[in-house]
Amino acid sequence: MINAALNHLAGQLNQQFKNNFQLVEDIVVVSNLVELDGSTAAGANNKLVLTLVNIEKDSLPYRAGTQGQVMDERQMLRSPPLFLNLYLMMSANFGAGNYAEALKTISQAISFFQQQAVFDRHNSPGLDKRIEKLILELENLKIPDLNNLWSLMGGRYLPSVLYKLRMITVDSSAVIGQVPMITDPRTSVSS
Repeated sequence: MINAALNHLAGQLNQQFKNNFQLVEDIVVVSNLVELDGSTAAGANNKLVLTLVNIEKDSLPYRAGTQGQVMDERQMLRSPPLFLNLYLMMSANFGAGNYAEALKTISQAISFFQQQAVFDRHNSPGLDKRIEKLILELENLKIPDLNNLWSLMGGRYLPSVLYKLRMITVDSSAVIGQVPMITDPRTSVSS
């Protein structure tokens, strides 16, 4: 599910870049910037890189969860959906000779997400069936927090922006129990 959301956003951005700049190759990738051994991630050079930097449970309910469906006079209980906030770092990973290209690329991406901050089935028909809606919000980071984040990621600062991606719904639809339904108030449980 998380992979589908990030890949969808990368696909939307790639399409935007191809339409506006007549590019043939994808310029946006979902990747780490740095491998565990400290080397540069393969396929991330001269790219706009989307990196997942945090996952948190969203405690604000956006919709009432379905408690279950009725089958054979029993209500099937299902676990409530889980709403997640994903924090995405979008980094322009271009070499020193391409710094102007890095700034142009990240500016275009920010502009695109400003114009279209919500992705749902109406404006984005390729959205994974398990995802109801994606909402992007630009997050502000103070310089010390930005420094800490880049230190954790193991890289050197690149032109970047942090987004909060809301409303990722993880709904397993697994039945966790059954409860008998009372259909006639005059009928007792023992009869």
